[in-house]
Amino acid sequence: QVQLAESGGGLVQAGGSLRLSCTASRSIGAIYILGWYRQAPGKQRELVAHITSLGRINYTDSVKGRFTISRDNAKNTVDLQMNSLKPEDTAVYYCNAKQLGSEYWGQGTQVTVSS
Repeated sequence: QVQLAESGGGLVQAGGSLRLSCTASRSIGAIYILGWYRQAPGKQRELVAHITSLGRINYTDSVKGRFTISRDNAKNTVDLQMNSLKPEDTAVYYCNAKQLGSEYWGQGTQVTVSS
């Protein structure tokens, strides 16, 4: 079991930046995939970005060039740096961990981008 706690959400104007952080309750070194998902009102939850234990990174097309995911195994964190934010980035952002057939979710943090 691993608990995930997100922080860093908030309200920002379009073009601004936010940094989300997810802290795991135990060592993440062996966790295969850490990622960030988001869910906007009335829409399905979607992958934003993920990073594997080998450092492979995947971004959804709409955030490429604007968002950067990183993991720090020593601190048990996975961060999402979000730049050039757009109103369509408004959503609840969730931290996710996948390992050996198990999947874990954080409670989510709200990101609101005003136009």
